[in-house]
Amino acid sequence: MAIVICVTNQKGGVGKTTTAVNLGYYLAKDKYHTLLIDFDPQGNATSGLGIEKTEIETGMVEVMLGQAKISDAVTHTKYKNLDVAPTTPELANAEVELVSRQKKFSILRNALVDVMDKYEYIIIDSPPSLSLLTVNGMIASNYLLLPVQTEFYALEGVAQLLGSMKLVRKSMNPNLQLLGVLATMYDKRTSLSAQVLTEIKKYFKEKTFETTIPRNVRIAEAPSHGVPVGEYDKFSKGSRAYKDLAREVELRTRGGKK
Repeated sequence: MAIVICVTNQKGGVGKTTTAVNLGYYLAKDKYHTLLIDFDPQGNATSGLGIEKTEIETGMVEVMLGQAKISDAVTHTKYKNLDVAPTTPELANAEVELVSRQKKFSILRNALVDVMDKYEYIIIDSPPSLSLLTVNGMIASNYLLLPVQTEFYALEGVAQLLGSMKLVRKSMNPNLQLLGVLATMYDKRTSLSAQVLTEIKKYFKEKTFETTIPRNVRIAEAPSHGVPVGEYDKFSKGSRAYKDLAREVELRTRGGKK
């Protein structure tokens, strides 16, 4: 059965999609069959893997509307062991349509039954908001991975997100756990980054990942080429950081055992 990880933060611009794409890439490099679900209407994870949105015939829009199974939406990437369930901006319209439906919060969880035995990891890239889609992602997941930018206001809104997690755990998914908090865009040259990282560790303690994701130009450039940073420049600081993160995730979810 797949381990399902929802990468989420209601604050935009924290490296959420970048983390989902590159974590999925390195889990696949470590020979885990991995599915990346693009659950953000912006579709950045889709384009970040070189998939043209205009060519998508079946994606997460059709899955959420009950018109297709996730297995119908899966696209094989050019990277061994890594698949993606892509999306288009129409997912935002689908979300509005789903508001009046019964069992609207468990649509994704029910849909995942179709592929749970085909993958070892399923990574969900959720929208930067506490929306119906985000709650669907939480209910469908075993773990939340929370990227937090090491800049001013970094922890703003995190308490609300964790409050939503507790509500989800209490009402619909008692097994949901916080996998870890990931410090992103870390700049060791500035005292602010160090101060924010100290605050993150003080607040989240052992839930803070040892790995920090640096502010790195290669990470920023890779999506414009439609590739993960490990494919764009495997020797960059950003690549090494995401490779280390994948190993930490493996340890926290499987004890490092294949």
